[in-house]
Amino acid sequence: MAARVPWRVPSKKSSPSSLAEHRANGGFAMLVIDMITCWDFPDADKLLPRAARIAPAIAALKARCRRAGVPVIYANDNRGQWRSDFRQVVSESMSRGGEGARITAQLEPDEDDYFVLKPKHSAFFGTPLDLLLQHLDADRLILTGVSSDQCVVNTAIDARMRDYEVMVPADCVASQTLARNNGALVHFGEVLGVPTTPSTRLRLPRPR
Repeated sequence: MAARVPWRVPSKKSSPSSLAEHRANGGFAMLVIDMITCWDFPDADKLLPRAARIAPAIAALKARCRRAGVPVIYANDNRGQWRSDFRQVVSESMSRGGEGARITAQLEPDEDDYFVLKPKHSAFFGTPLDLLLQHLDADRLILTGVSSDQCVVNTAIDARMRDYEVMVPADCVASQTLARNNGALVHFGEVLGVPTTPSTRLRLPRPR
């Protein structure tokens, strides 16, 4: 019997399949980092309202990506729960109600989206993300989510070390304070050489 694919969003309709069923149009893939959570970690009260402000832009960009044939990958902390899965994370977030549940409702994964659960800041560290991207033929990454000066920047650094092209739309990332987010955006542009073009101005490949 084929092993269950660990990085497809699980559903009752899912069945064992290849590592990645599709190929990334134009080499693009979109990552949504730590936007679906229960918001019960230190400083969550500061980060949650800022995450809520960027959620509509991320949702709109995701819709554009799906129309363009760009795969969407969710990267979330496992919070030390090594037996958890992504559907459980989504369910728990929705059950808490409030602003966090509204974010999850806006960004709820589709059945053909992908996910990785990460133990540390970077979406690459201790996860199969690099292997998944290889199977998708993706080498151009659009990073979105929180927080810009922690998990997003660490993912960007790891992506650049692996020779991925990286984009971080300024309207799709946030941190605990405006000053920290602005500092992260400066770091992306001036230190990492990563463009921070707003999501509405990102040029995606034409649908195939």
